[in-house]
This record gives sequence, structure tokens and C-alpha cells, in this order.
Amino acid sequence: MDKIDRKILHELQLDGRLSNQELAQRVNLSPSPCLRRVRRLEEKGIIRGYMAVVDQQAYGYPITVFVRVALARHDTDTVRGFEERVKEIEEIIDCFLMTGQRDYLMRVVTGSLEDYEHFVRETLHTIPGIASMDTSFAYGVVKRSPVLPSG
Repeated sequence: MDKIDRKILHELQLDGRLSNQELAQRVNLSPSPCLRRVRRLEEKGIIRGYMAVVDQQAYGYPITVFVRVALARHDTDTVRGFEERVKEIEEIIDCFLMTGQRDYLMRVVTGSLEDYEHFVRETLHTIPGIASMDTSFAYGVVKRSPVLPSG
């Protein structure tokens, strides 16, 4: 990946709906080589897809919750079972495997505190192998960016 590829990726992260013509102009290429580069980035899996960025609050999920989870055991079945179950739960937007005192950090979205309580009781507590959970509620966003550093 060279400097031009990084420019292409940066522009597409800012606006995935750019036409090839406009993208080519922004990265100082003619349209044909630009399109070839984009297709190559897609084929290599560097560009994994395109999506709309939806306003979380307007969509009905104004509350962001960070949940830190410690597992009771770290055997293959417990870890695999936990991770497979987490992948099925829509409210869990992100789940990271962590170092430190907790094993996972999850970002969860919910419509209300009551919805979150129901989610914990009816969904999280049903996942086998969880030893403990610690929850923090985000009350503001300082920065959220889908754009990787241009490096």
C-alpha cells in the first residue's frame, strides 16, 4: 500500500459515496487507475465494505454503556461459548478482548435505563461463564471517528 492508496482510503472513509470521478480528482489520478486501485484494495480485503453512519440517538438508542466482563474460567469451551453468544447480540456494538483485570470490554447501546436493566437480566446474565461485570454509562462523546490515521 503506497501513499496514493492511503489517500484513496482516507477520502473513502470521509465519504464512501464519492463517485470514482470525484475520488480520482481528490487523489490526483485519472479515473481508470483510481478505479483499479479501489478494486485492488477491495480484493485484498483492505476495504471491507461501505455503510451508512446512522445517528444513534435519532435511531432510538441514546444510551451508550461500557461493560467490562471477567470470565469465571478461561478454558476453551467457556471462552468460545462467551464469544459466540456475544456475536449474536445486536445491542453489543463492539467487544474487545482485553488485558488487565477484566477479560472483555463491550460497547452496548440501549434506549433507556430500563431497557439496559432488562438487557442485563434477560441477556447478559444468561451467558454461561461470566464471573463479574462492571458497567459505566457514557454521558457525552468527546470524539468518535470512523477514520483511521492517514499515517
